[in-house]
Amino acid sequence: MPIHAKTALLGSDWVSDLRVETANGVITGLEIGAGPQSADTSVDALLPALSNLHSHAFQRAMAGMTEFRAAGRESFWSWRNLMYRFLDRLTPEQMEAIAALVFLEMQEAGYAAVGEFHYVHHQPGGAPYDQLSELSQRIFAAALRTGIGLTHLPVLYSYGGVRQEPLSGGQLRFGNDVDRFTDLYHECRSAAADLAADTVVGIAPHSLRATSPKDLALLLAQVPEGPVHIHIAEQVKEVEDVQSALGQRPVAWLLDNAQVDSRWCLIHATQMDDAETRALARSGAVAGLCPITEANLGDGIFNGVPYLETQGRFGVGSDSNVRISLPEELRSLEYSQRLRDRSRAVLAAANGSVGHALYTGAAQGGAQALGRNAGEIAVGKLADLVAVDRSHPTLCALADHQLLDGLCFAAPDGLVTDLWSAGRHMVRDGRHIARETIIRDYKAAIADLLTDV
Repeated sequence: MPIHAKTALLGSDWVSDLRVETANGVITGLEIGAGPQSADTSVDALLPALSNLHSHAFQRAMAGMTEFRAAGRESFWSWRNLMYRFLDRLTPEQMEAIAALVFLEMQEAGYAAVGEFHYVHHQPGGAPYDQLSELSQRIFAAALRTGIGLTHLPVLYSYGGVRQEPLSGGQLRFGNDVDRFTDLYHECRSAAADLAADTVVGIAPHSLRATSPKDLALLLAQVPEGPVHIHIAEQVKEVEDVQSALGQRPVAWLLDNAQVDSRWCLIHATQMDDAETRALARSGAVAGLCPITEANLGDGIFNGVPYLETQGRFGVGSDSNVRISLPEELRSLEYSQRLRDRSRAVLAAANGSVGHALYTGAAQGGAQALGRNAGEIAVGKLADLVAVDRSHPTLCALADHQLLDGLCFAAPDGLVTDLWSAGRHMVRDGRHIARETIIRDYKAAIADLLTDV
């Protein structure tokens, strides 16, 4: 169905009365200055929809369970132990129901696609399911039900630490060696053939602490194409452990020992020195940032100024899904820089809009990270589109060039009126078309899930 927008963002320019034609999920025609036709879906302000480049869907059901201070100092590592205990209770049916809810919430927040960094593969205790890809197929079922664009990233997780310690406890549900992981990857590729044509399957060596240099090289040789995502430098302790074991900080080691290029996304690049920051920017890879989760876990602050000065590419993701809010991810990214530097408008180019820089940068970087031909409204691109209510009091007085600043810094959640994922019109009048049944099924699925984590 054609779309008519009163205002739309084409590249860096705002245009009026844009009519968008699509076919098979792709934008096939753009007409500026056109009047609406009777068959059109009419919207207020049309933007390229973002891709959420990093999600662990199951963690959404943990939201609110880990904000309790026990004796001693709470940290990422104590949070991780609670997460492992939570995992021991999750069934495949619950995981599917949680993922469907999360994907719905993402679309209502303005994300057209998601990169699901999926590391839970096995039963509690580590025994494989009869079908190795059982839990990945639960993610596929959730994506099919919600219509979200999916880049599925099965995770290679082999060790309990950078010195190749054995897995234990909750980690046992993650574990594969390279051979079994390769079997899993090919099962996922085969199963994904039944999903929408825009579905992508990549790989995710979890981190330098959960794989080994030898295994990483072997995996990359076996899967030479497609997205590669890796947790890279989230915590100071992680950096110290990698430096002790491998002789370099994680980002520096990876750049020196792997062919890091535009297919790569380095998640949580929050602990980098200036040399690593600029080297990563020059590589063409995407820095995958999750500002809400990184703040929630006390990870640290991204080295944004030198990264963008070196034309580095970035995108955002909701990671732990403790809160799913696209504007807040972008706002938190900029505000972290302001608090650290005691400055304002830090991530904008000279004489430029911060909101425009954040939004368009994340749109293009997120699409690249997901191997998705999207990120802008242009003929030949996927119809990943989002419409927002410009009549809302926080936006109604703003000129076109101020609209993204208002969206990022002033507007509340809930201004998305419509969203298309590769042309699939999944959010209408602010609500996902399957909202009631997905929420009902979620509540039923987790009714018996123990919450005393």
